[in-house]
Amino acid sequence: MDLITIAKNNIEANWKGSFTIPTARLYPFQWMWDSGFTSMGIALYDLEKAMTEIRTMFSGQWENGMLPHILFHSENETTYFPNYDFWMSNVNDGAPSHPKSSGITQPAVFGFVLEEIYLQHKNNPEVILFIKEIYPKVLAYHRFLYEYRDPHNEGLFFIYHPWETGRDNSPLWDESMDRIVIDPDTIPAYTRRDTQIANAEERPTSDQYDKYVYLLELGKKYKYDGPEIAEHSPVLIQDSMMNAILIKSNESLLNLARALDLDSTYLDQKQDLSIKTFKEKLWNQDLESFVCFDMRGNHQIAHKEIGGFISLFAGLASNEQAKVQADYLWSLHHRGYYLCPSFDVDSPLFDSKRYWRGPVWPQMNWMIYKGLLRYGYMNLANIVKNDLIELVSKLGFHEYFEAEKAKASTQDKGYGGPNFSWTSSCFLHLKLAE
Repeated sequence: MDLITIAKNNIEANWKGSFTIPTARLYPFQWMWDSGFTSMGIALYDLEKAMTEIRTMFSGQWENGMLPHILFHSENETTYFPNYDFWMSNVNDGAPSHPKSSGITQPAVFGFVLEEIYLQHKNNPEVILFIKEIYPKVLAYHRFLYEYRDPHNEGLFFIYHPWETGRDNSPLWDESMDRIVIDPDTIPAYTRRDTQIANAEERPTSDQYDKYVYLLELGKKYKYDGPEIAEHSPVLIQDSMMNAILIKSNESLLNLARALDLDSTYLDQKQDLSIKTFKEKLWNQDLESFVCFDMRGNHQIAHKEIGGFISLFAGLASNEQAKVQADYLWSLHHRGYYLCPSFDVDSPLFDSKRYWRGPVWPQMNWMIYKGLLRYGYMNLANIVKNDLIELVSKLGFHEYFEAEKAKASTQDKGYGGPNFSWTSSCFLHLKLAE
């Protein structure tokens, strides 16, 4: 069976009537940025299903505009922790009673997702109606990020839980997380499910998980309210990747607004400030990379990692900055790494196997591929694209992959969950959408 057919079959197997799950057992609900990336691939062969996927995700949007990172459409599923009953999102009066949801968010991908779908189907009246339906919902989400997560009106929003970034256990968060001193009385007893399903060596540690739960409890305590969390959370970070994705999605919404005569007044006011602050605050000259900013420590988080390269996708890097980023990726290619490792391979914190401390992630390759094309690095973009295709061809449609070619050559499968939806979708988009 050819890989395109396998990719489609994976998505169909993960389809639950109105949405996809990322993979069976390990992630049995609807995840926000997974849903966005997956819908792009689905839209290439089943437009109606892709639109249903997005509509279902926005069925869980809160009154304040927040889009949760998980929707628990089934309240009978017990294989995942933390489940809806642990999140208790109903402590916030604006959270819908159904579907139940988590109390945090994830990267703001739906602006550029809508534009990608529009560009593939711009002559389809049904797609235009769909864009007009979803556009104000995405706009409300962006407004939430600016109004609830930007206490100093800088144009950059904060996260307070590593899960919001999608890069759960990246070394980026180590210093901030070390501020958390766990008192057993401050967190309830819980049982992890992920390490019962996936290899524990590929997952976050027990200590990290205790701290994740601590921050979850803090969110509940303050009713998942941005200003209260900004005042009390020990973890408060302006993430370069998440803000770059927001800026890219702003750009996409502005493009759609011009094409379809939609109101863009709010984004017109915010986008210039976001771009200006991002460029001034997050570039680290020593590392030659965009980095995150620790608002509690009032300093940059000086690590080179995958999130800094999303500046290319959003068009935030100058030509000089893009060149040094491209040169770095070329060096990794020549040193025997698949592109793109999720963390600095020369750091003692690099771990090519453990989740976001080193492995290659499909959706990141998709964004960096697009970013390199934007700056004219065609050959390097094709290496990023073909590395992912090669990994999938050799190791299957897994959640993430070994970054070191020598190690990967001894393996027969990738890391994390198998038959993964966004891996399948990104593969389809890279193969079919150009």
